[in-house]
Amino acid sequence: MKVILLENVKRIGSIGEVIDVKRGFARNFLIANKKALYASKENIKQVEKIKSDLSKKDNDKKTEAQKISEQINKKEYLVKKLSTENKELYGSVKPTEISKIIKETNKIDIKPSMIQPIKEIKSLGKHKVKISLHSAVDAEIIINVQSAETIQ
Repeated sequence: MKVILLENVKRIGSIGEVIDVKRGFARNFLIANKKALYASKENIKQVEKIKSDLSKKDNDKKTEAQKISEQINKKEYLVKKLSTENKELYGSVKPTEISKIIKETNKIDIKPSMIQPIKEIKSLGKHKVKISLHSAVDAEIIINVQSAETIQ
């Protein structure tokens, strides 16, 4: 299915580009999140007209993402979880939990979908987590998981 991108999407394409993607990806993600339009002749003409506005909006989003990145990049956040004697967690630390911690600490709203743990956090210790703020801006934080108490 051919779609026109309304914003830069990582590993997909840039603003105004007509790309061919799978139908489900187009409908469920790109069009649903207003990142693309169906590639009809009218839509192509419309996007050509508003391309400069879209570029300006994308640059604004990028500068905002860079500000957020400066605030949280390389910061360490503490999480207390129940653990076993061999330092394994009951469950794991999920992106929604990390999102809440960042909001409480820095008053910054980050969607859980932006958070990408390098590997699943299932043990005590420090873990690196990548946050994709914009198609061109990433931040990396450290989640320090400590034991709340151990259960025998």
